[in-house]
Amino acid sequence: MTAAKRLMDLAGATVGLALIWPLLLVVAAAIRLEDGGDVFFRQTRIGERGVPFRIWKFRSMSATRPGREITADGDARITRVGRWLRRFRLDELPQLFNVLAGEMSLVGPRPELPRFVEGYSPAERPVLEFRPGITDPASLRFRDEGALLAASADPVETYVERILPEKLRMSLAYARRATPLSDLGVLLATAGAMLGTTKPSAPFESPQERYHAQSH
Repeated sequence: MTAAKRLMDLAGATVGLALIWPLLLVVAAAIRLEDGGDVFFRQTRIGERGVPFRIWKFRSMSATRPGREITADGDARITRVGRWLRRFRLDELPQLFNVLAGEMSLVGPRPELPRFVEGYSPAERPVLEFRPGITDPASLRFRDEGALLAASADPVETYVERILPEKLRMSLAYARRATPLSDLGVLLATAGAMLGTTKPSAPFESPQERYHAQSH
């Protein structure tokens, strides 16, 4: 990681937390009031150079109902507050603390569960050379991932066999050419997606389909 990118991460996370701390308090209170459970969800993910770390999220699911590691839209474990958090991606905001700790970057490949990383192909493993991030182009393309999984008879298989390889391909391609300016563009696009001002493109569309959609 370059010094410029780390400086951007520190500045962005610090300013972001300073601006949104009232929202964080409101979200934390809503989670606690709904069922009295823990506010945060922590889970082991694989980071840069294959080093495990604990990712922070606001808890969006019931802690007392076990289920798959992959969550589709309509999952019975998702709480009422959790549905709202996931819709606007507010459950990801505590990862700004991971950024301050140097475990994550603002922009970078999303960190995966150890069991999924074990299945990476030799062509996919170089993604671990980069510090994982809160968002990147693949995250934007697949921000309606929950709906795709909900339509599948086997969400885990769909994720591992179809969604994850495409996300890794996109993330690796972007990370290899990323600059502070391109990262800023991704952050602005992410903010637009959270506010609902940009429409998601089809996750598996071909370049020809993408051109056709953009020309109309």
